[in-house]
Amino acid sequence: MKINTILFDLDGTLIDTNDLIIESFLHTLNSYYPNKYQREDVLAFIGPPLHDTFHSVDENRIEEMIVAYRKFNHENHDLLVKQYDTVFETVKTLREQGFKLGIVTTKIRDTVNMGLKLTKLDQFFDVVVTLDDVENAKPHPEPVLKALDQLGSLPAEAIMVGDNHHDIESGRNAGTTTVAVSWSVKGRAYLESYKPDYIVDKMSELLKIVGVE
Repeated sequence: MKINTILFDLDGTLIDTNDLIIESFLHTLNSYYPNKYQREDVLAFIGPPLHDTFHSVDENRIEEMIVAYRKFNHENHDLLVKQYDTVFETVKTLREQGFKLGIVTTKIRDTVNMGLKLTKLDQFFDVVVTLDDVENAKPHPEPVLKALDQLGSLPAEAIMVGDNHHDIESGRNAGTTTVAVSWSVKGRAYLESYKPDYIVDKMSELLKIVGVE
């Protein structure tokens, strides 16, 4: 079956929010536990919903930590967010070629909208499924299946693109083809261990995978 639908994770895939996320975690955690957490300690926190991460830190302070994280994150968003090479051009080309495009993310909608607007990617996506829209976050298939349903697409017609094992597993669990991006902060070898169908070194390589020359 021919691919006509492409779903993307947002953070670390379409937009470079790694520094923003890491600094947001360090700011939050070091305000509660001074000097306990370093950059390498919070890399594992990139990907899952904030609730899950802070539950693992202190289940009695989850909500206040989320508030502190989001305050810092939003205040520093435009300063620290960057765009990856060839992303804008690739997404624009896919749109012009008639592909149905969606975003599947574990972020809340307000933060997603900030990132899409800043990078001018908001004009290309018909569907955005956020943490606010689902009962079960990635790696559960629900977010991917919800996006496909809204786009009127079948899993066999779709690709899920992401930088984390949550993205690969969510796509696989939903029945889509999976593509990992090698610029993941967790490294290429980490992603290879989850056996995505493809790994791309820059986003423009996606065009060849879906048959756009």
